[in-house]
Amino acid sequence: MNLEMVMQELETLGKERTKKTYISNGAHEPLFGVATGAMKPIAKKIKISQSLAEELYATGNYDAMYFAGIIADPQGMTESDYDRWMDAAYFYMLSDYVVAVTLSESDIAQEVADKWIASGEELRMSAGWSCYCWLLGNRQDIEFSESKISDMLDSVKNTIHDSPERTKSAMNNFLYTVGISYLPLHEKAVETAKAIGTVEVKRDKKKSSFLNAYESIQKEVDKGKLGFKRKHVRC
Repeated sequence: MNLEMVMQELETLGKERTKKTYISNGAHEPLFGVATGAMKPIAKKIKISQSLAEELYATGNYDAMYFAGIIADPQGMTESDYDRWMDAAYFYMLSDYVVAVTLSESDIAQEVADKWIASGEELRMSAGWSCYCWLLGNRQDIEFSESKISDMLDSVKNTIHDSPERTKSAMNNFLYTVGISYLPLHEKAVETAKAIGTVEVKRDKKKSSFLNAYESIQKEVDKGKLGFKRKHVRC
């Protein structure tokens, strides 16, 4: 399939209601409003195609950019490629659920995510923290430095309330993910979450969200989800 064929298929799958939902979360035109699950049949036909992924991402169409992440070759992308994708990721559903997800399946994931976290830019920071969520929720615990993750928990504790809004949300998710999916620091994550308490995330034209990682961790522990790992990160 080429670019034109994929764009035509995506357009036919678009739903006005889904489009409105995406726009309410920060997406803007052009977009069709395609549910992510509806993309799976096209993805099965293509499997992996970095060249097509690049063409789709460059369209600026939200649905095409999302689909690009599904068919991209994470190992075939360099740090500069990921930075270029981040430059075009204009809201959190692209930064955290397309770019960060794709990065998490590469060998340079932690190295790039660390730089983004230190960047001071809201969406880059959000993508960096989100990438660690995808990593910790999928890879084995032994693939991570316990002292490094511990230091990151300390950073969350010290800075979350003063961080940019989307970054707050991603940091809260990181705290929750460590508490559930990274067993060596489960106890520290719980204590950190308890100390942080409720985090307010302000949103444009919407009511604030109030996040509490401690309560979220406890709910999952009660369900027997401690140690949970995803089999796959991408669709």
